[in-house]
Amino acid sequence: MANLVIGLTGGIGSGKSAACRFFADKGIDIVDADIIARQVVAPGSQALKQISQRFSASIITSTGELDRQQLRNIVFKDVKQKEWLNQLLHPLIRQEMSSAVNACQSTYCILAIPLLIENELFDLVNRVAVIDCEVEQQKQRALLRDNSDATVIQAIIDSQVSREVRLKHANDIIDNSKDLDYLAQQISKMHEFYLSLV
Repeated sequence: MANLVIGLTGGIGSGKSAACRFFADKGIDIVDADIIARQVVAPGSQALKQISQRFSASIITSTGELDRQQLRNIVFKDVKQKEWLNQLLHPLIRQEMSSAVNACQSTYCILAIPLLIENELFDLVNRVAVIDCEVEQQKQRALLRDNSDATVIQAIIDSQVSREVRLKHANDIIDNSKDLDYLAQQISKMHEFYLSLV
């Protein structure tokens, strides 16, 4: 188990995945809540069966996988459906995250949790690192990456804590307002800092 667990968070399109790649390039173990969230709804899983019963079989693709885009469109337009889904998945995801963190072997590890602050998962981490950029940058990046509807992206942003609230919870702020080279420099600085803490 790593001596230090860094909770990496940020809004949609803030650059969490890019930051994780840079930390991984430095030999740091990454536990990604989004990947775990996909694993708990893998084909044949109990959670996927419950989701298909709730939302109809059309939520499952021809390959037996969850149609995440369709589910996203449903739950971000209906708060009751979102609450039901969160009550089903969050305990499963939390349990898997804890197990994955315990298996980390690097000096410190990154636990990437988009909704760390919203779900008050502070007990899983030693420090909170927020990857930060302007909200307009988040929107543009998310639209390009997800090829999604602007209203869905806005609904996701609205469902997350504000940038100001996120920054208030931060022990560390990683500026991602520029290009990838700049982000890599920010990650290198944070990496050296985290190594100094263990």
